[in-house]
Formats: sequence, C-alpha cells, structure tokens
Amino acid sequence: MLDPRIYRAALVPVVLAIIVCAFSLADRPRPVGTTLAPDAFAGSRAAQQLDQLAGEFPSRRPGSSGDAALAGRIAALFRATSPAYQVSTSTFTGQTIDGERTLTTVMARQVGAPGPGLVVVAHRDAAGRGAKAELSGTAAMLELARVVADGRLHRTITFVSTSGGTGGAAGAADLVSRLQDPTDAVLVLGDLAGAQARRPFVVGWSNAPGIASLRLRRAVEAAVRTEAGTDPGGPRAWSQWVRLAFPATVSEQGPLVAAGLPAVLMSVSGEHPPAPGTPVSAGRLQAFGRAALRSVIALDNGPSLDGAGALPSTDLLVARKVVPAWAIRLLIGALLLPPVLVAVDGLARARRRRAPVGRWVAWQAAAAAALLAAFAFTRLLGLTGLISAAPSAPVPPGSVPFDGLAKAAVAAIALALVLAWLVLRPVVARALGAGAGASGGEPGPGPQAALLLVLCGLAVIVWIRNPYAAAVLVPATHVWLALVAPELRLRRGAALLLVAAGLAPFGLVALSFMGQLSASPGAYAWWLTLLVAGGHAGLASWLASSAFGACTALALLVAWRSRREAGPARDGGDGPGARRPTVRGPAGYAGPGSLGGTESALRR
Repeated sequence: MLDPRIYRAALVPVVLAIIVCAFSLADRPRPVGTTLAPDAFAGSRAAQQLDQLAGEFPSRRPGSSGDAALAGRIAALFRATSPAYQVSTSTFTGQTIDGERTLTTVMARQVGAPGPGLVVVAHRDAAGRGAKAELSGTAAMLELARVVADGRLHRTITFVSTSGGTGGAAGAADLVSRLQDPTDAVLVLGDLAGAQARRPFVVGWSNAPGIASLRLRRAVEAAVRTEAGTDPGGPRAWSQWVRLAFPATVSEQGPLVAAGLPAVLMSVSGEHPPAPGTPVSAGRLQAFGRAALRSVIALDNGPSLDGAGALPSTDLLVARKVVPAWAIRLLIGALLLPPVLVAVDGLARARRRRAPVGRWVAWQAAAAAALLAAFAFTRLLGLTGLISAAPSAPVPPGSVPFDGLAKAAVAAIALALVLAWLVLRPVVARALGAGAGASGGEPGPGPQAALLLVLCGLAVIVWIRNPYAAAVLVPATHVWLALVAPELRLRRGAALLLVAAGLAPFGLVALSFMGQLSASPGAYAWWLTLLVAGGHAGLASWLASSAFGACTALALLVAWRSRREAGPARDGGDGPGARRPTVRGPAGYAGPGSLGGTESALRR
C-alpha cells in the first residue's frame, strides 16, 4: 500500500532545509548597557521597608482587605516620595486563585521627555501568610521610585502595584488597557530577596506565541550579571521550543508579552513564585535591586527598543546563535513532506481498491466529537463556577488546591468523557455514515489510509498556525507509517511500541513543563484541567487535541488488531493478507517466459 520510494525521494528536501537552517544562523543582538553605577539604590532602606510592610500586612490574599489596605499604603508612599508623581488608584473585577474578586491597581507616573516610556511592575498579593520574599519586589520598586524621583530620568516612567499575581495575573492583564502612552519596556519585579535561587533569573515567556524581546532580555541579564555577580541563566533550546509550541506562563509578564509589549520578569526564584516561608536576604535584595536600577538607567539612556526588536519573537536561541522562525518553519515543513506524499499515494491506492476510507474518517470524527464534548464540559464547569477558581491565565501549580470540590469536578469530567465515548460517539458515527462497517472485521487499507489522511492533514494545519507545535506531531507522522504499512506484517507488541513512540514527544513536553514549574504529575494534570476550565486553552486547542486523540485511538485499534505473529495470508491483493499465486494461468500470468518459452526456462 505504501511506496517507500516516494518516502526516500521526499527526504532530499529535508537535507536542503537543514543546510538552509545552518546558513540562517545570526548573532544575538547586543544588550543595552550603561556605564553609570546604580549606587543610589539603598538595599538597607528597601529591606527595612520590606520588614515593615510584611509585618503590618501579613495576610494579602488577592482582593482581601489586607491586599486593599496595602494598596492604600503604597499609594500614600508614592505621594510622599515626590510631588512629581501622578498617583492614581483604580479597581476592577478579575479572576484570581480565590475566584472572582475586586482588585486594586496603584499607578505612579512621572512625566519625562516625549517618546516611549518605561514601566516597572510588582504585585503585592500573596497566597500564604507573611510571604516576605514575594513582597520584596514591591519593596524594591518603592526604593526605585525614591531614587529616580524629581526628574532623574529622561523618559516618562510609571510604577505599578498590581494584585492577582499569585495566579492568573489579573492585575497585569488589566494594566494592558491602562497603559495609554507608548511603552518602550516593562520590567516586572518578582522575588528579589529570596534565599532560594532558581534560574533563569530573567523570564520572558508569554501566554501567546512568542517570547519577550531578546534585546530587552539581554539588557536585564547583563545588569544582573554585573550587579549580582552571577550568571542569570537562560532557557535551553528545548524549553524555548516547548513554550513556543504551547505558550503558557504563570508569571506576570505573560499577559503583557501576549499583548505585544516588551516585558520581562526579574526574579531570583524564576518563573515560579517563592514559597510563603522562604527566608529573605538583605544582601540579595541589595544586589538585585541595583540590577533593577541599572536596567532602568540603561533603558532610559539607550536607544528606543521600538520596531521589530521590541516585538515578541518566535526565533529560537541555540548555542548563542539565533535561528530565525522562517528557517524553523522551513525545516518542519520539509520533515512533514515525506509522510504527506506517502499518505496521498496510499489514499489513491486505497481508493482504487474501493477501501472504505470515508467510513473510517467518519469514525475518527466521531471519536474527536466525544473528546471535544469532554473539553466543552470542562469549560462549562469553569464558567458556572463549579470549578471555583479557574482564571483565564495559567496559575502556579499548587496555588489552587486540589480539594474535595476539585476532585468532584475531575470525577465529573472523567464520567462525561466515558459517557461521550459510549453514547455520543456511536450516535455521531451513525450520523456520519460510519456505522458498523467501520467497527468490525480485520482492518485493511481503509483504516490505514484514513489514519494517515487525518494525521497528516492535522499536522499541516498546525504547521500553518504554529510550526513549533507541528514539530511535536512529526514523529507520529513518520513512525506510524510503519504501523500502517501492510507489507511489514508487524506483531501486536511491536505495533503498540510504534504507537507509544509517536506519543513520546508529548511525554517529553509534559516532563519539561513539570520541571520548569516544579509540579508533580498530579499537580500538572490539575494544572492542565484549569487551563481548559479557565479558557486559556481555547477552541483551536480543543479541536487539534481532539483530532489527534482520535488518530491515536485509531492507531491503537490498528495496532491491537495486528497479528501476534506473521502468519500465512488469507486473501488476495497486495496487502497484509496477500497470497502468492501457486498456479500459473491467465489470472497469474507474470510476463514473457512464464510458460517456458525462453531459453532460461528451457534450461530448467
């Protein structure tokens, strides 16, 4: 059914694409730096401010009375710092780890020269009591406001105290609509004093495809390297690939970068917030506070980041070289070409044999409908409040507890999936014409061709939208060719191993997220559920996941029906059951000489 010659010929463009990628490598942009030392930042003053605020406001759940009282105190501190600050306080309703709450945003703006301004953001809320390390970003921001007051910067600078940063980043999402003036860079301050360090210290992940401006990231990394005397670290190529394929982050720069703003997070605990009981270090607050001030000074004195250099990037940073996004798209497209051509050829062969390809495509559509119903039910639980805390943006694993109500919601989702598979799927299958003809009997070219058709079609559609996500499907499109090739006559065990090999990239993606977010398998599964219930994973993700789930179900069916051992064939044709003719005749004529009319035959 499958022609290996087509597959081998289609591998030639892959070699050419690799060569093009090698010649497309570019150098990283130079970081924006400054020779001015940030000596004015007083770490002792910031540490004293941190102790005072943490002592007066130990409980700061988002939207709580303590959170609102701290917002009022921060507004008063901004006003007392300098009359040049235009201080404003606004409230809005946002989704948090405690459900829907009324949150407060405090903004202090100092007008400078015309042109794009700078923004410094720090959230003040905390999931646990005390949480001094999580409040250290606010203390450092207040000290920065004191240092740069009275026109010590050229540009307009805005300091923002948000709430909701413990999960969902509601304050940062609301800030996007409040920044009316052009913004050149946003520096988000996280944990700057925690004793437990976790690299990278500069994070640029987004909740939409792309990563924060590489030039901005390098500027902040250079400041950290100079002031803290340590390597800020950086994401590995595989981590970048995973975040570009499945964009999601639990920190506040995520919605800002998703909105097209050049924003990065500086935090000694990395993307994940520190634990409530994390001890703080005054020396570390001094070093990273100076790094924040150096970043602000460098951005103020340096050239504007406007243009392409400020937009979120989909390029890949590998071994200190930049691989352009177009080169990645070319490479993934070339890798998809062989299975796509083989699938088209296999479909043509199956149609010539009148194989029921359409019925098996309908079977996959019915399976996808069952999975899609489970996604819709999960989203419904989030909309109706049955999953009480499901913010629209990702939350740190563990911030929304997996309590009794959450367990009941997961059980309901599992039950809905089972019912959809047992009840909805057969109904949809009959409506689409799959019926019993696509459920019994040993599979032939029909299910094999249908599997390749849907899988390759899905990979191409995903490639058009996001080549990084399509790369996760590439192994399945290649490995499952051997699964559906009737000429190989695979045993059941080997066929099931091929199905597992096609699913391996998804396991690697899960391991990458669990490592970066410090999540256990159970916490990661609950985190994924919240992504669907809160709406971060939208309809496009549901459709793609459901379609691939249907392909996986059909692949498992084909693998399970494979012979335990390669046995004799039962029927005619050139499929897995083909039998070689034993009697020569008109139907078995094999060309000149088959009846003994040549010298070679006479010698026999």
